[in-house]
Amino acid sequence: MIIVTRPDATEAQIERIVSRIQSWGLKAEVSRGAMRVVIGVIGPEDKIREKPLGAFPGVESVTPVLKPYKLVAYEFRGMPSKVNIGNVTVGEKELVIMAGPCSVESEDQIASIAKAISKAGAKILRGGAFKPRTSPYSFQGLGKVGLQLLAEARKLTGMPIITEVMDTKDLELVAAYADCLQIGARNMQNFSLLREVGRTNLPVMLKRGMSATIKDLLMSAEYILSEGNFQVLLCERGIRTFETMTRNTLDLNAVPVLKSETHLPIVVDPTHGVGVKQFIPTMALAAVAAGADSIMIEVHNAPELAKSDGEQSLLPEEFKDLVPRIRAVADAVGRELC
Repeated sequence: MIIVTRPDATEAQIERIVSRIQSWGLKAEVSRGAMRVVIGVIGPEDKIREKPLGAFPGVESVTPVLKPYKLVAYEFRGMPSKVNIGNVTVGEKELVIMAGPCSVESEDQIASIAKAISKAGAKILRGGAFKPRTSPYSFQGLGKVGLQLLAEARKLTGMPIITEVMDTKDLELVAAYADCLQIGARNMQNFSLLREVGRTNLPVMLKRGMSATIKDLLMSAEYILSEGNFQVLLCERGIRTFETMTRNTLDLNAVPVLKSETHLPIVVDPTHGVGVKQFIPTMALAAVAAGADSIMIEVHNAPELAKSDGEQSLLPEEFKDLVPRIRAVADAVGRELC
């Protein structure tokens, strides 16, 4: 249920509403706009329906949220949310670029890439310390050493870092180093992991599963928010279709659909969405035009030597050439580049 207060509602009236909701054993989530305050009431629907929410002084309207995803729904906030990753905010007018290698491989590798992409315009460093791979014999990441190298790269450049957590047993370790936790496509419906990251105070980027619908993605995000963590980004990274000319099919339909369905910021990962290096820049530009709040690009200084995903990684100079083009498209659609 969504309570919208009157423009002249006082703080005392708002506090009374929240206090009474909590006394009923329900949760109250407060979102403040320029003129009104929106209060989301969370709990069993039959219990909420029996309460006289419209009787409180200062209430303008009470509206039920009919969608299965209550906290994720745009109606819950009534405005877009912003997510703070270190000193960078995603969800504002400024478009944010995330970039970096698929895997952290060595100190020289991650430091070199971090310096290059920071100079070119990236604001957040991505890199994998724990890698989910199709084959158990492929490179699985450096683990704790990889996290330490990411932290050193953060010191070097000032960029906050986003890295994947694959298992609940690794969450405490990853959270000690990361500025943002990434839930990969293969773990989108790992509900135990989603609940655990929902109990942290770190931002979470949830990637869409390879065969997941948009509703599936939103319901998975609901698990995180239901545990109290509203600092969530949704990432479109391509889905599996019958098309074989690219690694996946980048579903840019998802961007405007998600914008209409949820208040959460949207990230697009054209690298995994296409998987063919020559098409990645074009799809990055298309994602900006579609309304993405952030773009994630894989960059490697020696793709031919990369231990994972080298064939779809841009060289630092290619990334540098792409950034002004991203800025131009952002300007054309009324955005700015962070």
